[in-house]
Amino acid sequence: MAEISLARLRRANAVYFFISGFGYSSWTSRIPVIKESLKLNDAHFGTLLFMMPVGLIITMPFTGKLLDHFKSRTIMLCGAMIYNVVLICLGFSPFAWVLAIVLFFFGASRNLMNLSMNAQAIGVQALYHRSIMSSFHAVWSLAGFAGAAIGYLMVTTNIIPGWHLLGVSLLLSSLTLYFYRDTLDQVPDHKNKRPLFSLPPKGMLVFSLICFGSMACENTMYDWSGIYVKQVLHGSNGLATIAFVVYMVAMTTGRMLGDRLADRFGIRFVIRSSGILIFCGLTTTVLSPYIPLTMAAYLLTGLGVSCVVPFVFSLAGKIPMSNPGAALASISSIGYLGFLLIPPMIGYVAQSSSLRVSFAIIATMGLLIMYLSRKIKIQEKK
Repeated sequence: MAEISLARLRRANAVYFFISGFGYSSWTSRIPVIKESLKLNDAHFGTLLFMMPVGLIITMPFTGKLLDHFKSRTIMLCGAMIYNVVLICLGFSPFAWVLAIVLFFFGASRNLMNLSMNAQAIGVQALYHRSIMSSFHAVWSLAGFAGAAIGYLMVTTNIIPGWHLLGVSLLLSSLTLYFYRDTLDQVPDHKNKRPLFSLPPKGMLVFSLICFGSMACENTMYDWSGIYVKQVLHGSNGLATIAFVVYMVAMTTGRMLGDRLADRFGIRFVIRSSGILIFCGLTTTVLSPYIPLTMAAYLLTGLGVSCVVPFVFSLAGKIPMSNPGAALASISSIGYLGFLLIPPMIGYVAQSSSLRVSFAIIATMGLLIMYLSRKIKIQEKK
């Protein structure tokens, strides 16, 4: 394949990671304002967040089958356009029950888009002789940082969430349609006979559990980091958003360095070190009475979660028995439960005790990742 074509494939796939990250962080940057405007306590808000995993769980097995029978670029396009439309509805939801319905479709569309774009990323990675997987996720984090920064600007200028997310949606829809032509034209595996509902194969169970722990920490920070600063440490809306931006900067930095670290030290070493950083960061968050120290803890946590998922996806894509879509659907069936089920539970624990206790429980996920990293058996390609 010509080098120019390879560069265009990589760029187009990176744009879809940007779309996913920018849209999601735009939503999370407005969570404190939306929660306050709807007059929701922690438990009620946690209940609403449960609608995202419901949407994901229902569509997860179907997405795996779709990736077996249709081109991943087609599923990615459909998922991205639905995602962009639903983003508008998040900002204009006038009642809690409306927001619950919208969050259901937000989870479903994220599932369609994220699984298919990661399948595309594995396909593009296979065309390179060096690691590039972390760079795609670095773009996601960079987009998340940009979305959070613009969210901060919207908060400080008192722009309502609806108009903010409408503008974001129009921008992302334009990018979706323009770069679709340069995406990878993968041939689906029509012969795959996996059942619609199935647990990950034994060889992928460790990957799934590592993803579960990392994604639980990652989305806890997306959904609750700003609320933690505002509610526990009594910071302003602006400080809450800045704290989230600090976390996103750390994630972006970690993913930019990830491929280089993996080539030098190995993926298993990077994953084990990530677990240590996650545990230290969240433990410091729980113990810290000061906003600056908490922001430093958010930085450690962001560095910790930055490379776990992209490297697990990359390793899973090398298992001979599976195509990229099948591999991602298998590990994501458990991994994304951590991403979407754990953060809503934070609200219930916080309502019955405190957010400090909630974050202390999530800190144990770092220990889980450290332990499971020793169970990875697949041979790394150096």
